[in-house]
Amino acid sequence: MTNIDMKSRYERDGYVILEQALDPGEVARLVEEAVRVCRGELGDIQGALPSGGADTDDDVLRRFLCIHYPHKLSDVMLATMRHTAIVSALTSLIGPNVKAMQSMLFIKSEGQPGQAWHQDEMFIPTRDRSLTAAWLALDDATVENGCLWVLPGSHRAGVLYPNRDHDDSRYDCTVESYGFPFDDSEAVPVEIAAGSVLLFNGYLLHKSLPNSGRHGYRRALVNHYMSAESLLPWDAPAAGTNMAQADFRDIVLVAGTDPYAYKGLQDVRRPRIRGNRDGGCDR
Repeated sequence: MTNIDMKSRYERDGYVILEQALDPGEVARLVEEAVRVCRGELGDIQGALPSGGADTDDDVLRRFLCIHYPHKLSDVMLATMRHTAIVSALTSLIGPNVKAMQSMLFIKSEGQPGQAWHQDEMFIPTRDRSLTAAWLALDDATVENGCLWVLPGSHRAGVLYPNRDHDDSRYDCTVESYGFPFDDSEAVPVEIAAGSVLLFNGYLLHKSLPNSGRHGYRRALVNHYMSAESLLPWDAPAAGTNMAQADFRDIVLVAGTDPYAYKGLQDVRRPRIRGNRDGGCDR
């Protein structure tokens, strides 16, 4: 697929797939690194219980659904955030200057829930609609094990739909979007092979269903990016700062230059688990 075709498809549908962006060796290394992260070998994870030395890798992995900011623990995951195949596509879609502000490691074993319809922009507010997720499959993602579903074209209006709490046991504790002019019958499952990357717009409505497979995982490493030329008002501004000037600076520059480098960088977010329905929602 040419860059022109990729950008045209992305603008039309709100997503595009980078087939086999990582080779099997790179995927295997990330899978091994995920075990080290979950064991706590690379640093503390807020909310995680310590693992015993006798626990098998499966014992450890099945305790987790999602870990936020694993790139702050793992050099391998930080390097993947800057992976050439991903960044090359991002510069075509976003522009020459690109920054990342979040990573998430999903460990969805059988029986684990999905996430209801939502838009990433609702959680990560950008100013220029450049927010883009790079969803890297570490296992083959299938309908059976809980791949993503998308509503193609739902990003184009640039509207953030309202959100509400829900009690649907198929989904985790995060809220669900509602009131949008799309029907579930229009949803498309995005089944991709391990090593492939799904890039999608921050306004695209998407969800996932539980891993209903009899065994195994649906692991994924997800990074979020945006134009480095835009401010990121993710946190409440410091006292005396105008909201229009608020700019989250716990970022990683992955391409080009940072026009706001004069502000310096921060290290404010800590690796943590996402809460489950029994333990409260820790977004």
